[in-house]
Amino acid sequence: MTSKPSPARMPVLFVGHGSPMNVVEDNRWSRGFASLSGLVPMPKAILAISAHWFVRGTYLTGQTNPKTIHDFGGFPPQLYEIQYPARGPVELARRVRTMLGEDRASLSNEWGLDHGTWSVLRWMFPAADVPVLQLSIDSQLSATGHYELGKALRALRSDGVLIVGSGNVVHNLSDALRRMGSKSSPTPGWAQRFDNTVAQALTERDTTKLLSLWPGTEDGQMAHPSPDHFWPLLYAYGATDDHDAVQFPTTGFDLGSISMRNVLFG
Repeated sequence: MTSKPSPARMPVLFVGHGSPMNVVEDNRWSRGFASLSGLVPMPKAILAISAHWFVRGTYLTGQTNPKTIHDFGGFPPQLYEIQYPARGPVELARRVRTMLGEDRASLSNEWGLDHGTWSVLRWMFPAADVPVLQLSIDSQLSATGHYELGKALRALRSDGVLIVGSGNVVHNLSDALRRMGSKSSPTPGWAQRFDNTVAQALTERDTTKLLSLWPGTEDGQMAHPSPDHFWPLLYAYGATDDHDAVQFPTTGFDLGSISMRNVLFG
């Protein structure tokens, strides 16, 4: 891993994490995760927003040693043996709580780092030598509410904090599982259209369009039967501004209905 000199402020990432198997397989997606470390400066800490901490309320991991959560079932035993022992930056957690509003955010010791976070970071920073804080996704908030929380995080970028949203631009798991046994997994039209529409909205910085896509469009509802994998993108986007360029280091679909698009802002 090579790191760049620290800039005036850190870039922001959104990563399409996909299947937990990407943690142990050498494939196009895992190589894409690994390559991200060369596209960002070495952070002082990481704030991750994962699709898999989707609860009623806004919480921050408050432990000095957050546990590695294996929040999946039916996978090979080797996946459950993986640990990602990154330190928990408790002082940063307290600061972020203040930034978000102490009346609406709390510290929690009930969660840790789930696979939406560590499956990506294990490739980017395999030594687990960067402190990691995870932020929950409040299932009760609208798209605008998540975007506004992302905006509140912008100042962290000037302090060497890498903000990483982890989900998928398209995530229709039931459709993807139906395709798993087939020899080919063509991407359905609604999935490709939604992925393209999101990419266009990000490139053009069309906030109104981006916030209207779920649940306001038919393609959006097909792409996300539940919005948990879409909301992390809004946190990442909210933490950026008009000065941030947009790049897509990895694009493509896994099992037809899982977009593996990664987004680099800044």
